[in-house]
Amino acid sequence: MSQCNGQTKEECVATQQRAALVEQIEAEVRATAPYTGRDHLGSLVIQAMQKVPRHRFVAPELEISAYIDAPLCIGHGQTISQPYIVALMTDLAEVDADSTVLEIGTGSGYQAAVLAEIAREVHSIERVEALAAEAGRRLWELGYANVHVRAGDGYDGWPEHAPYDAILITAAALEPPPPLLAQLKPGGRMVVPLGDEYGNQELTVLTREADGSFSSRSVLPVRFVPFVHGKASAKRYWPN
Repeated sequence: MSQCNGQTKEECVATQQRAALVEQIEAEVRATAPYTGRDHLGSLVIQAMQKVPRHRFVAPELEISAYIDAPLCIGHGQTISQPYIVALMTDLAEVDADSTVLEIGTGSGYQAAVLAEIAREVHSIERVEALAAEAGRRLWELGYANVHVRAGDGYDGWPEHAPYDAILITAAALEPPPPLLAQLKPGGRMVVPLGDEYGNQELTVLTREADGSFSSRSVLPVRFVPFVHGKASAKRYWPN
C-alpha cells in the first residue's frame, strides 16, 4: 500500500479501487476503438478519473458499488453515468486547462467533477432542484470551486458565460437544442447522445467549424435518460 502513504485505510482502499476501475476503463476503450476511433484516453482524463472520489457522489448504501463500471441510481429517476462513458465523453470533448465547459444534466455532480479536474471553469445545469442543490454542496465541499451549478431548464443553456469550448449533454435528445449550438465556440465540440428514450441512441460529437457550420460524427450506441424541455425549477445557483 505504498501508493497510499498519508491516507487513511478507507482512503487507501478507494484509491486502489479507482486505479482498478481506470484499468478496466482503459481495456474497454481499447475494445471499443473500432467504433470510437480512440484506442486510449488522454493522460489528463486518466488522471481525473483516478482522482475523483466516485463514492462521494452516490448514496451511502451504494458506496460499496461506486467503483463498479456501471450506472447507479441517484434518485428522482436519474442515474450517475457509467465511468467508462464519463471518461469517454470527457475525452471526446478534448478540454484542457483553458477550457470553459457547459454541462447539461448535473445529476450527482460526478461528470462535472471529472471535467473540473481538467478545465478552467465548468457551468452545469440540472432541472431537478433537489439534485442541483445536493450536487452543488457536494462539489463545493470537495473543493471544486471552479464548478458552478444552476437549477433550471438546460435547453436554453447558460448564455451569460457563453461561448463554450465544450458542451456535454448527459440526456438523450432527438436533436441538438439550437440555443446550445449557438453557445459553442468555433472549433468547440458538443458531446451528446442523440436518439429516442427507448434506447435507439448514438453518442455523437458535433464540431462547430470556423464558418459557423457543424460537422457530426456518431461514436457509439448508448442509453441515457431522455432530455426534458419545459417547466423546471426557478433559476437558483450553488454556491451562492
